Amino acid sequence: MENRNLVLRQVKLKEKEILRNLLEKYDYEFSKYDQRDVNSLGLYGYEYLDHYWTEENRWAFFILVEGKLAGFVMINNYPDVTSDTDYSMAEFFVMHKYRRGGVGRFAALEVLNRFRGKWQVKRHPNNQDSVRFWNKIIDEYTKGSYELFENHPEAEYDDGTFGDVFLFDNSMQESEPSTQNFIK
Repeated sequence: MENRNLVLRQVKLKEKEILRNLLEKYDYEFSKYDQRDVNSLGLYGYEYLDHYWTEENRWAFFILVEGKLAGFVMINNYPDVTSDTDYSMAEFFVMHKYRRGGVGRFAALEVLNRFRGKWQVKRHPNNQDSVRFWNKIIDEYTKGSYELFENHPEAEYDDGTFGDVFLFDNSMQESEPSTQNFIK
C-alpha cells in the first residue's frame, strides 16, 4: 500500500447529507446486482439512514484518504440471518478511484478491530469484486476460523438472489496491525 494518510472517522449528525449523497452512488452501483429502481424523485433512498442517529447499535464511518472522502462503512446489530450476532456489516463502500490500493482492507480491518464480538457479513454472490474482497479479508483476519453460508434463504436481496453470509467471532482474537489512523 502506498504511504497515504487513511482515516476511518465516525459520521457526525451534521454530515448526514454527505453520507446520504454517498449512499446514492453506492446504491446506483449496487443496482446492477439487486436490480433496484429509483423512486419518483430519481433517488434510491436509504430507509434506515436517520436511524443511525436515533437508535443505539448503529454506527456510520467515513473512509478518508488524504482528507478526501473515499467511501463509508455502516454497522449495526441487526443480523441478516438468525444467529447470535453482535455486529452486522450493513453497508461497505469504497469509491472506484480508491479500490485495489488497500483502502478497503484498511477500513475493514479497522472496523473489525474496533468492534469485538460475533459478526455477520453478507455479500451478493453476483458481485464478484465483493466476493473476492470478503473471502480474502475474512479468511486472513480470522485465520480461517469462520463459517460461510452460501445462498442463505434468510439473506435475500431485492432481486430474489439469496446472499452469502459469513459468521465469525473476533472477541478473543488479537488485533490485526493497523497501518494508519482510526479516529472515533
